[in-house]
Amino acid sequence: MKVFIIVLVLWLTPVWSAECQDFKFQEAPFTACTAKIPEDDIRLFLYDKTGNIYGQFQKLDNFLKEERLNIIFATNGGMYHADRSPVGMYVENFKEFSPLIISDGPGNFGLLPNGVFCFNKKEFMILETEKFARSKIRCQYATQSGPLLVIDGKIHPKFIKNGTSKFVRSGVGISRDGSKAIFLISNQAVNFHHFASTFLDRLEIDNALYLDGNISRLYSPKLNRIDFGFDIGPIIAVVAPAE
Repeated sequence: MKVFIIVLVLWLTPVWSAECQDFKFQEAPFTACTAKIPEDDIRLFLYDKTGNIYGQFQKLDNFLKEERLNIIFATNGGMYHADRSPVGMYVENFKEFSPLIISDGPGNFGLLPNGVFCFNKKEFMILETEKFARSKIRCQYATQSGPLLVIDGKIHPKFIKNGTSKFVRSGVGISRDGSKAIFLISNQAVNFHHFASTFLDRLEIDNALYLDGNISRLYSPKLNRIDFGFDIGPIIAVVAPAE
């Protein structure tokens, strides 16, 4: 009985970890990585010093090593066009590279409501796009994407529980106090409802934003994982001084 209780408590405990952690939910495998403010140095990366897009974790890692920094973990940081430029708002260290898009549109990005993942040295925020536009919040880093997966404790109303559209998916959610951001990637194809439910029911996240589908990737040295593929657009990474 004691063993059962311990296992049950561990299963129900949210995945709050300074590193990345593998787990299963509703028979599907996932990996969740947590960043904490102010403890962690988390940034968005797109262009290198020459104006070229990094595109790959390894290229970013090589640059950061020159700056005597190591990647703790990194993942894709939002949707992008064929030239790898961001779809929607993109802000890097207070500089806006791409403006906010308020109107609806095609694809998952336009599946309203969509939103903005915004953060600074004090807190993480996920806001619905129109609400963000009205707020006049100034972000140190921001990426706009869509759709919102979980909105104030409720799954996006257009998601179907038994939906047949399944892909590898990635997203980000924030803790209720805004001190933690949890980056989630599915390690097999799942539908939107399953993915959103993982945030809400497994990780106890009330607000979460979709980042992308099949291009989703993760770099986690502690898990000995580096996902390869075609060049991607924005990259979110937690970095730390090299020892």
